[in-house]
Amino acid sequence: MGETVTASVVGGSGFTGGELLRLLDGHPNVELAQATSRSYAGKSVGSKHPPLRGEDLRFTQPDELESVDVLFTATPHGVSMEQIDDFLEIADTVVDLSADFRLDTEAQYDEWYDGHDAPEYLEQAEYALPEINRENLPGADLIASGGCNATATILGLYPLVEAGIVDGDQQIVVDVKVGSSEGGAGGGEASSHPERSGIVRPYAPTGHRHEAEIEQFLETSVSFTCHAVDMTRGASATSHVFPSGPVSKGDLWQAYRGAYEDEPFVRMAAGGSGVYRYPEPKAVAGTNYAEVGFELDPSNKRVVVFSAIDNMMKGSAGQAVHAANVALGFEETAGLEFTGLHPVGAP
Repeated sequence: MGETVTASVVGGSGFTGGELLRLLDGHPNVELAQATSRSYAGKSVGSKHPPLRGEDLRFTQPDELESVDVLFTATPHGVSMEQIDDFLEIADTVVDLSADFRLDTEAQYDEWYDGHDAPEYLEQAEYALPEINRENLPGADLIASGGCNATATILGLYPLVEAGIVDGDQQIVVDVKVGSSEGGAGGGEASSHPERSGIVRPYAPTGHRHEAEIEQFLETSVSFTCHAVDMTRGASATSHVFPSGPVSKGDLWQAYRGAYEDEPFVRMAAGGSGVYRYPEPKAVAGTNYAEVGFELDPSNKRVVVFSAIDNMMKGSAGQAVHAANVALGFEETAGLEFTGLHPVGAP
């Protein structure tokens, strides 16, 4: 089993906080120390998160945090940047699941958010997604877990960038459909069941903040739109790419196999047999897996790319734990071995 580290979760009562606690509770190298929540302080974590019923751990106030090896912060945007000095004093490694440290420059936060309170840390932070940033994660002391919509899109398009099929001059149109859990435990009226049920609702036709992450890490521009759909867990990205030159199906297979053949959490689904011929959020619900696939449309000189993740796992908590495993030298799959269920209800 190897070394054991202590870990705590700030913001443990939310959906993502609950997923972190579930994963860390079953992690062979982690001793779960604390979970904070202002609203639920003193109550058992199982009272908020049913999968953790029977656990002895109780929520504590944020100002009662004790020193640990790894601190996971599942807080709303803006909280971590205000408290990052304190967090780094408490823990050797901080893994932040908000948007506070995902982008490289203060200018980007001025454009896409409301500025940044601790821009001196932006250069220090490492993007959590191991598939594109593994080599920079070992020993990192500040890790920024990626946005779910950005993660799904980046994983779908990354092999085309690496293979030179996308070089920054192509038109790329991305449409993401995401479940209600993206809005968090306090998602408001738009996430309530009567308003959410049965819908396919554009909620960010243009200007979604995750577009900044996609363009930063792929170094290309995208036309990006999000839809809220009647699904609890999951993000599904369909990307339409118009390459500058001819591309064959063999070129595409070479690109995707070259990028993901050795990746422990990427599965290919590209038009095979059976019901689940292309990436499907339902097929990865509850897992840290991403499914990626493509189809070639020669008549329109278009490549259609499909990618699907569980937004709270590969798009958040699972990605954070995976990155921490790499940073700390643990087995990459530790605590993340669940491969999904079938058949299963709506994700």
